[in-house]
Amino acid sequence: MNEMIQEKFVEVTNFVTQKYGEFRDSRFYKALSDERGDVPGWVLVVLMTTGLVTAIWTIAAPRLSTILRNSLDSMNGIR
Repeated sequence: MNEMIQEKFVEVTNFVTQKYGEFRDSRFYKALSDERGDVPGWVLVVLMTTGLVTAIWTIAAPRLSTILRNSLDSMNGIR
């Protein structure tokens, strides 16, 4: 019984070792282990976010200033 278990263990170990070696040679593993990152993608995300914030701020700034001014003026009248 123990010999059969040992044989199966060796068989499974060899199978896993073979599959792991195949995995390490695959394009998928190389893509996962690539540490360069996606720099152009992140630069694009940062530029687009900056553009959106600038566009929204340009449109909303006068109204936000008016809201803030009215709020502060109303707080001055509470005293």
